[in-house]
Amino acid sequence: MKIPDLAAIQALAAPDMAAVDALIRRRLASEVVLINQVAEHIVSAGGKRLRPMLVALAGRACGGGGPEHHQLAAIVEFIHTSTLLHDDVVDESDLRRGRRTANAIWGNAASVLVGDFLYSRSFQLMVELERMEVMRILADTTNRIAEGEVLQLLHVRNPDTDEAAYLDVIERKTAVLFAAGTRLGALAAGADAATQQALYDYGLQLGYAFQIADDVLDYSADADALGKNLGDDLAEGKATLPLIHAMARSEAPVRERLRGIVENGDGDAMAEVLAAIEASDGLGYSRGRAREYAEAAERVLDRLPDNAAVAALRGLARYAVERGH
Repeated sequence: MKIPDLAAIQALAAPDMAAVDALIRRRLASEVVLINQVAEHIVSAGGKRLRPMLVALAGRACGGGGPEHHQLAAIVEFIHTSTLLHDDVVDESDLRRGRRTANAIWGNAASVLVGDFLYSRSFQLMVELERMEVMRILADTTNRIAEGEVLQLLHVRNPDTDEAAYLDVIERKTAVLFAAGTRLGALAAGADAATQQALYDYGLQLGYAFQIADDVLDYSADADALGKNLGDDLAEGKATLPLIHAMARSEAPVRERLRGIVENGDGDAMAEVLAAIEASDGLGYSRGRAREYAEAAERVLDRLPDNAAVAALRGLARYAVERGH
């Protein structure tokens, strides 16, 4: 079966995503005006809605779909959005998806508290489904994400962060939510344990691929297309894979300079860092690692019968590492 591009995947998922978006808007509503304002700012920013799309496509891949999948997709998106609100406060970010962040407009307190509202609303939606297995998966996942946030904080301005530690953060912060979404899509479709595991494994590998590719873009993309400031990770003192590889492969004087840049969160040293990354082929290495994870995600799908939704999941694995923003 032909592997579709992103536009074709979005067209395939469009009916499900329209239902998910309608549910998100209904369930975001609050009597507290500020919650509505902040939530509307986040939702209207758009984005690819990749995580809820994965829930719907995983369900379709297993022959299921419908209202329960839409609710699970909304839960996953609420969890993701709450983490974005919290992340932007922790990172002191002022730009996301080309727009000012909620904390830049309403302040840190409002962003944190509305993030808490979204977390708790996601748990209300979970309880409504009255499925203990769903609640267990999502409770474990949100706890893992919180661990990832703290773990990443420990690595801020830490030049000793190596590839293994970097991947550990990615697993918790990004990959586990992808994996929970695809597993829940299979679970709600009535898939057997082996199929649920296959789709969990797919989501996990895809999450690694997506985040590594994202970190490459922070050093290589067009800032307008990316929708955030290039070099934000560097300014925040985060050593991501391109820089980690450069530090490991550079001669001692360059390595020491890079370590100092990370320790100081020196965003003004972007030109020096880019030169070191280029000299060590940090971007090429990192793109290669992202492709390895994407290819692993595709191989997992060989365990499933082929259909349009499975082909779409393959297409998303390729899109994750080929995108420009």
